[in-house]
Amino acid sequence: MNATERQEDGDGQAGAGQAGDGQDGDGQDGDGQAGDGQAGDGQAGAGLPGVGVGPWPGGVDAWPAEPWFDPELLAAGDTRNVIDRYRYWRMEAIVADLDTRRHPFHVAIENWQHDMNIGSIVRSANAFLADTVHIIGRRRWNRRGAMVTDRYQHVVHHEDVAAFAAWASGAGLPVVAVDNVEGSVAVDRADLPERCVLLFGQEGPGLSAEALAAASGIVEIRQYGSTRSINASAAAAVVMYEWCRRWA
Repeated sequence: MNATERQEDGDGQAGAGQAGDGQDGDGQDGDGQAGDGQAGDGQAGAGLPGVGVGPWPGGVDAWPAEPWFDPELLAAGDTRNVIDRYRYWRMEAIVADLDTRRHPFHVAIENWQHDMNIGSIVRSANAFLADTVHIIGRRRWNRRGAMVTDRYQHVVHHEDVAAFAAWASGAGLPVVAVDNVEGSVAVDRADLPERCVLLFGQEGPGLSAEALAAASGIVEIRQYGSTRSINASAAAAVVMYEWCRRWA
């Protein structure tokens, strides 16, 4: 798959975790998206308990006529984890509306060890309205932490750092690496371009040497306690918020 192709939900391998195939932990329970199912957008299930709205008041005769509303959701209610603006909307209509106002920053994540943080990073990317999330390395990743937000967020795959770097160069997007290595600059003081790719590494090893070499700058998050690093998904959320604080 090249950089312009969307990843399919579950990579066509939902539930494909196989004991003894050398990929322990690489499979996904179902599609890794339990807890946010909802009739009306291909996500059968009960949704999030205590979240959402019931059937549209007044019955069928009172239903709105706009094409972005989903008849199944109007009839059954909408318990998806979406903002009120998108209640009862079709999933495709939500994505189309988000596409009209996405922010011009991208998020990239190295995925060499099947990092469990990727789903949470995708969820934060959706919350901060990133343009696209780029997965570098292994194609498969555990979607459970995304809580279905990957259905509303553009996600593409790059086979390796070289392919990702070539795409970023062609798109004219500077790569800003996030890692607490020598020479990094605190993100609150660093230059953070409006159009850029924020590149994050794996939990533990951080970014590879090749990824750091592909970056035009390296930023870190100021920390004040005894630990050397913070969780990768938490770090990603902090940096995305900092971008939004400056540019959104």
